[in-house]
Amino acid sequence: MLLQEKKHLEELIIKASVDNGASPEGKLRISVDSGKVRYYHCLDDRYGVYIPKENDKLPHMLAQKAYDESVVKAAETRLKLINRCIKGYNDDEIDLLYESLHPERKTLITPVEPTFNQLEERWYSETYTGKMFQEGTAVILSEKGERVRSKSEKILADYFYRNNILYKYEKPLSLDGYGIVYPDFTFLSKRLGTEIYWEHEGMIDRQEYARAAVKKLNCYQMNGIMPGERLILTFETEQDVLNTKIIKKLVDKYLK
Repeated sequence: MLLQEKKHLEELIIKASVDNGASPEGKLRISVDSGKVRYYHCLDDRYGVYIPKENDKLPHMLAQKAYDESVVKAAETRLKLINRCIKGYNDDEIDLLYESLHPERKTLITPVEPTFNQLEERWYSETYTGKMFQEGTAVILSEKGERVRSKSEKILADYFYRNNILYKYEKPLSLDGYGIVYPDFTFLSKRLGTEIYWEHEGMIDRQEYARAAVKKLNCYQMNGIMPGERLILTFETEQDVLNTKIIKKLVDKYLK
Protein backbone atom coordinates (compact mmCIF):
# COMPACT_ATOMS: atom_id res chain seq x y z
CA MET A 1 0.00 0.00 0.00
CA LEU A 2 2.86 2.34 0.77
CA LEU A 3 4.46 1.58 -2.58
CA GLN A 4 1.17 2.24 -4.35
CA GLU A 5 0.80 5.56 -2.53
CA LYS A 6 4.41 6.42 -3.40
CA LYS A 7 3.70 5.83 -7.07
CA HIS A 8 0.48 7.86 -6.83
CA LEU A 9 2.29 10.81 -5.26
CA GLU A 10 5.05 10.69 -7.86
CA GLU A 11 2.41 10.79 -10.60
CA LEU A 12 0.69 13.74 -8.89
CA ILE A 13 3.96 15.65 -8.72
CA ILE A 14 4.63 15.06 -12.41
CA LYS A 15 1.11 16.10 -13.37
CA ALA A 16 1.12 19.23 -11.22
CA SER A 17 4.62 20.21 -12.37
CA VAL A 18 3.79 20.26 -16.09
CA ASP A 19 4.02 23.90 -17.08
CA ASN A 20 5.91 24.24 -20.38
CA GLY A 21 6.63 27.89 -19.49
CA ALA A 22 2.98 28.84 -19.80
CA SER A 23 2.41 30.12 -16.26
CA PRO A 24 2.85 33.86 -15.73
CA GLU A 25 5.16 35.29 -13.08
CA GLY A 26 3.76 36.57 -9.82
CA LYS A 27 0.75 35.75 -7.69
CA LEU A 28 -2.98 36.38 -7.61
CA ARG A 29 -4.70 38.53 -5.00
CA ILE A 30 -8.49 38.40 -4.75
CA SER A 31 -10.48 41.24 -3.23
CA VAL A 32 -14.19 40.99 -2.44
CA ASP A 33 -15.96 44.26 -1.64
CA SER A 34 -19.76 44.41 -1.27
CA GLY A 35 -20.06 41.17 -3.18
CA LYS A 36 -17.93 42.42 -6.07
CA VAL A 37 -14.84 40.37 -6.87
CA ARG A 38 -11.65 41.99 -8.17
CA TYR A 39 -8.44 40.28 -9.21
CA TYR A 40 -4.94 41.73 -8.85
CA HIS A 41 -1.66 40.57 -10.37
CA CYS A 42 1.07 40.81 -7.72
CA LEU A 43 4.64 40.98 -9.00
CA ASP A 44 6.73 43.36 -6.88
CA ASP A 45 4.29 44.27 -4.14
CA ARG A 46 1.53 42.60 -2.13
CA TYR A 47 -1.29 44.72 -3.54
CA GLY A 48 -0.60 44.19 -7.23
CA VAL A 49 -2.09 45.61 -10.39
CA TYR A 50 -5.80 45.35 -11.12
CA ILE A 51 -6.64 42.75 -13.79
CA PRO A 52 -9.36 44.02 -16.12
CA LYS A 53 -12.30 41.77 -17.01
CA GLU A 54 -11.20 41.40 -20.62
CA ASN A 55 -8.03 39.65 -19.39
CA ASP A 56 -10.08 36.82 -17.90
CA LYS A 57 -7.46 34.10 -18.56
CA LEU A 58 -4.79 35.60 -16.30
CA PRO A 59 -6.63 35.01 -12.95
CA HIS A 60 -7.26 31.39 -13.91
CA MET A 61 -3.60 30.85 -14.81
CA LEU A 62 -2.33 32.48 -11.62
CA ALA A 63 -4.79 30.55 -9.44
CA GLN A 64 -3.93 27.25 -11.15
CA LYS A 65 -0.23 27.94 -10.74
CA ALA A 66 -0.59 28.55 -6.99
CA TYR A 67 -2.75 25.45 -6.57
CA ASP A 68 -0.31 23.24 -8.52
CA GLU A 69 2.61 24.53 -6.44
CA SER A 70 0.69 23.68 -3.25
CA VAL A 71 -0.06 20.17 -4.53
CA VAL A 72 3.60 19.59 -5.39
CA LYS A 73 4.73 20.86 -1.99
CA ALA A 74 2.23 18.69 -0.08
CA ALA A 75 2.95 15.61 -2.22
CA GLU A 76 6.72 16.02 -1.82
CA THR A 77 6.32 16.28 1.95
CA ARG A 78 4.24 13.10 2.07
CA LEU A 79 6.65 11.38 -0.32
CA LYS A 80 9.57 12.09 2.01
CA LEU A 81 7.67 10.53 4.91
CA ILE A 82 6.85 7.42 2.88
CA ASN A 83 10.42 7.07 1.61
CA ARG A 84 11.71 7.24 5.19
CA CYS A 85 9.18 4.62 6.24
CA ILE A 86 9.94 2.13 3.46
CA LYS A 87 13.72 2.68 3.44
CA GLY A 88 14.33 0.01 6.05
CA TYR A 89 11.07 -1.87 5.58
CA ASN A 90 11.05 -5.45 4.43
CA ASP A 91 7.64 -7.01 3.89
CA ASP A 92 9.15 -10.47 4.36
CA GLU A 93 11.05 -9.68 7.56
CA ILE A 94 8.89 -11.76 9.91
CA ASP A 95 8.84 -14.72 7.51
CA LEU A 96 12.62 -14.52 7.08
CA LEU A 97 13.17 -14.76 10.84
CA TYR A 98 11.88 -18.32 10.56
CA GLU A 99 12.90 -19.25 7.00
CA SER A 100 16.54 -18.27 7.60
CA LEU A 101 16.92 -20.66 10.54
CA HIS A 102 18.82 -23.95 10.33
CA PRO A 103 16.46 -26.80 9.34
CA GLU A 104 17.06 -28.58 12.66
CA ARG A 105 16.20 -25.44 14.61
CA LYS A 106 13.02 -25.04 12.57
CA THR A 107 11.82 -28.42 13.82
CA LEU A 108 11.94 -27.06 17.39
CA ILE A 109 9.93 -23.94 16.65
CA THR A 110 6.30 -23.17 15.95
CA PRO A 111 6.13 -19.86 14.03
CA VAL A 112 4.01 -17.13 15.61
CA GLU A 113 2.06 -17.19 12.34
CA PRO A 114 2.50 -19.46 9.32
CA THR A 115 4.97 -18.14 6.78
CA PHE A 116 3.73 -17.57 3.26
CA ASN A 117 5.74 -20.57 2.06
CA GLN A 118 3.94 -22.75 4.60
CA LEU A 119 0.55 -21.35 3.60
CA GLU A 120 1.34 -21.83 -0.08
CA GLU A 121 2.53 -25.43 0.41
CA ARG A 122 -0.60 -26.20 2.43
CA TRP A 123 -2.77 -24.64 -0.30
CA TYR A 124 -0.88 -26.47 -3.04
CA SER A 125 -1.26 -29.84 -1.31
CA GLU A 126 -5.06 -29.58 -1.21
CA THR A 127 -6.55 -31.92 -3.79
CA TYR A 128 -9.24 -31.03 -6.29
CA THR A 129 -10.96 -32.49 -9.33
CA GLY A 130 -10.29 -30.59 -12.53
CA LYS A 131 -12.22 -30.50 -15.77
CA MET A 132 -12.35 -33.73 -17.74
CA PHE A 133 -10.76 -34.07 -21.18
CA GLN A 134 -12.90 -35.30 -24.04
CA GLU A 135 -11.84 -38.47 -25.77
CA GLY A 136 -9.94 -37.99 -28.98
CA THR A 137 -8.51 -34.57 -28.10
CA ALA A 138 -4.78 -34.03 -28.53
CA VAL A 139 -2.59 -34.93 -25.56
CA ILE A 140 -0.38 -31.93 -24.72
CA LEU A 141 1.88 -32.28 -21.72
CA SER A 142 3.68 -29.51 -19.89
CA GLU A 143 7.26 -29.84 -18.65
CA LYS A 144 5.74 -30.63 -15.28
CA GLY A 145 4.09 -33.65 -16.88
CA GLU A 146 0.61 -32.21 -16.57
CA ARG A 147 -1.92 -32.43 -19.38
CA VAL A 148 -3.16 -29.09 -20.73
CA ARG A 149 -5.59 -28.16 -23.49
CA SER A 150 -3.50 -26.04 -25.83
CA LYS A 151 0.02 -25.14 -26.86
CA SER A 152 -0.46 -21.69 -25.37
CA GLU A 153 -1.46 -23.15 -22.01
CA LYS A 154 1.67 -25.30 -22.22
CA ILE A 155 3.75 -22.14 -22.76
CA LEU A 156 2.16 -20.59 -19.68
CA ALA A 157 2.47 -23.73 -17.54
CA ASP A 158 6.10 -24.21 -18.56
CA TYR A 159 6.91 -20.60 -17.70
CA PHE A 160 5.41 -20.97 -14.23
CA TYR A 161 7.16 -24.30 -13.70
CA ARG A 162 10.58 -22.98 -14.75
CA ASN A 163 10.19 -19.99 -12.45
CA ASN A 164 9.05 -22.05 -9.44
CA ILE A 165 5.60 -20.47 -9.36
CA LEU A 166 3.11 -22.85 -7.80
CA TYR A 167 -0.22 -23.04 -9.57
CA LYS A 168 -3.29 -25.23 -9.91
CA TYR A 169 -4.51 -26.04 -13.39
CA GLU A 170 -8.27 -25.81 -13.97
CA LYS A 171 -9.17 -25.78 -10.28
CA PRO A 172 -12.99 -25.42 -10.07
CA LEU A 173 -14.42 -22.10 -8.94
CA SER A 174 -18.09 -21.37 -8.24
CA LEU A 175 -19.39 -18.06 -9.59
CA ASP A 176 -22.85 -16.84 -8.59
CA GLY A 177 -25.01 -16.39 -11.67
CA TYR A 178 -22.82 -18.63 -13.80
CA GLY A 179 -21.99 -21.86 -12.01
CA ILE A 180 -18.70 -23.72 -11.96
CA VAL A 181 -15.83 -22.35 -14.01
CA TYR A 182 -12.36 -23.80 -14.41
CA PRO A 183 -9.82 -20.95 -14.50
CA ASP A 184 -6.83 -21.94 -16.60
CA PHE A 185 -4.49 -21.28 -13.66
CA THR A 186 -5.08 -20.50 -9.99
CA PHE A 187 -2.43 -19.04 -7.68
CA LEU A 188 -2.20 -18.09 -4.03
CA SER A 189 -1.28 -14.40 -4.00
CA LYS A 190 1.30 -13.38 -1.44
CA ARG A 191 0.34 -9.73 -1.86
CA LEU A 192 -3.41 -10.28 -1.36
CA GLY A 193 -3.39 -13.40 0.79
CA THR A 194 -6.05 -15.02 -1.36
CA GLU A 195 -6.46 -16.89 -4.64
CA ILE A 196 -6.06 -15.09 -7.93
CA TYR A 197 -6.83 -16.44 -11.39
CA TRP A 198 -5.29 -16.42 -14.86
CA GLU A 199 -7.56 -16.85 -17.86
CA HIS A 200 -6.08 -17.21 -21.33
CA GLU A 201 -8.60 -16.49 -24.07
CA GLY A 202 -6.94 -18.14 -27.03
CA MET A 203 -9.51 -17.85 -29.81
CA ILE A 204 -10.90 -14.38 -29.22
CA ASP A 205 -11.30 -13.76 -32.96
CA ARG A 206 -13.94 -16.51 -33.19
CA GLN A 207 -17.38 -15.06 -32.60
CA GLU A 208 -18.97 -17.79 -30.50
CA TYR A 209 -15.81 -18.22 -28.42
CA ALA A 210 -15.62 -14.46 -27.85
CA ARG A 211 -19.26 -14.29 -26.75
CA ALA A 212 -18.77 -17.08 -24.23
CA ALA A 213 -15.55 -15.48 -22.98
CA VAL A 214 -17.22 -12.10 -22.45
CA LYS A 215 -20.09 -13.72 -20.55
CA LYS A 216 -17.68 -15.57 -18.28
CA LEU A 217 -15.41 -12.56 -17.69
CA ASN A 218 -18.42 -10.38 -16.88
CA CYS A 219 -19.51 -12.97 -14.34
CA TYR A 220 -16.06 -12.89 -12.72
CA GLN A 221 -16.53 -9.16 -12.23
CA MET A 222 -20.08 -9.54 -10.91
CA ASN A 223 -18.56 -11.80 -8.26
CA GLY A 224 -15.99 -9.16 -7.28
CA ILE A 225 -13.07 -10.78 -9.10
CA MET A 226 -11.78 -7.83 -11.09
CA PRO A 227 -9.21 -7.75 -13.92
CA GLY A 228 -5.98 -6.20 -12.72
CA GLU A 229 -6.70 -7.26 -9.14
CA ARG A 230 -7.58 -10.94 -8.78
CA LEU A 231 -7.97 -11.76 -12.47
CA ILE A 232 -5.07 -11.85 -14.92
CA LEU A 233 -5.99 -11.98 -18.60
CA THR A 234 -4.11 -12.87 -21.77
CA PHE A 235 -5.58 -12.98 -25.25
CA GLU A 236 -4.71 -14.56 -28.56
CA THR A 237 -5.95 -14.67 -32.13
CA GLU A 238 -4.72 -16.54 -35.18
CA GLN A 239 -2.71 -13.48 -36.18
CA ASP A 240 -1.57 -12.35 -32.70
CA VAL A 241 -0.13 -15.24 -30.72
CA LEU A 242 0.73 -15.33 -27.03
CA ASN A 243 3.67 -13.05 -26.29
CA THR A 244 6.16 -14.32 -23.71
CA LYS A 245 7.23 -10.75 -22.92
CA ILE A 246 3.68 -10.04 -21.81
CA ILE A 247 3.72 -13.19 -19.66
CA LYS A 248 6.86 -11.97 -17.89
CA LYS A 249 5.40 -8.50 -17.28
CA LEU A 250 2.20 -9.98 -15.82
CA VAL A 251 4.13 -12.43 -13.65
CA ASP A 252 6.40 -9.67 -12.34
CA LYS A 253 3.38 -7.49 -11.54
CA TYR A 254 1.02 -10.02 -9.96
CA LEU A 255 2.93 -13.14 -8.94
CA LYS A 256 6.12 -11.83 -7.35
